[in-house]
Amino acid sequence: MKKLVLLAFVCVLSAVSQAQKIDHEGLVQFSGVIVTADSLAPIPFTSVMIKNSNRGTISDYFGFFSFVAKMRDTIEFGAIGFKKAIFVIPDTLSDMRCSMIQILKPDTILLREVVIFPWPTKEQFKEAFIQLRIPDDDLARAEKNLSEGKLAFLASGMAMDGSMNFKYAMEQNSTRLYYAGQLPPNNLLNPIAWSKFIQMWQNGAFKKKETPSKD
Repeated sequence: MKKLVLLAFVCVLSAVSQAQKIDHEGLVQFSGVIVTADSLAPIPFTSVMIKNSNRGTISDYFGFFSFVAKMRDTIEFGAIGFKKAIFVIPDTLSDMRCSMIQILKPDTILLREVVIFPWPTKEQFKEAFIQLRIPDDDLARAEKNLSEGKLAFLASGMAMDGSMNFKYAMEQNSTRLYYAGQLPPNNLLNPIAWSKFIQMWQNGAFKKKETPSKD
């Protein structure tokens, strides 16, 4: 009886040892770095998974990863904004390690259109819409820009053009030639000039004019 128990125990140990030997066959330490195709910059937090299984890992901030896999495993690399890549671990490795540099190409992702409003609720949007001031149309803006007050305000700050400068220069030249060889008249002693000045002062020509508001 003792011999049978001892024989059974030896058989169990042999089976367990053989199973562990079989399980460890083909295991490799799979490591590498994931970089971009254009600038070779590391891609952080990339998913590195064995295809058709739940085993794998995620690369760190520097794009480095390392985990235990088996020969002939199909490794799938995936990151947001990049195309997926596939790598098959070869079964001809002499060492139980496999290192690589995986390059991922950029991928274009079309996102749905998002409209952002400055109002957090529909009630606030409704209130703002009701109080919205509709701008003037083209005709109303043209009438305001061509009003008498607006034109007078623009004319007061407008410099003389070429024709006005020529006319002013000719008047000064004519006055200089007219009074050549004699003293020019002094308007402070001219009664006609004083009469025009008093008349303009009574008509309010020297009052400060209000500046029309800009639209």
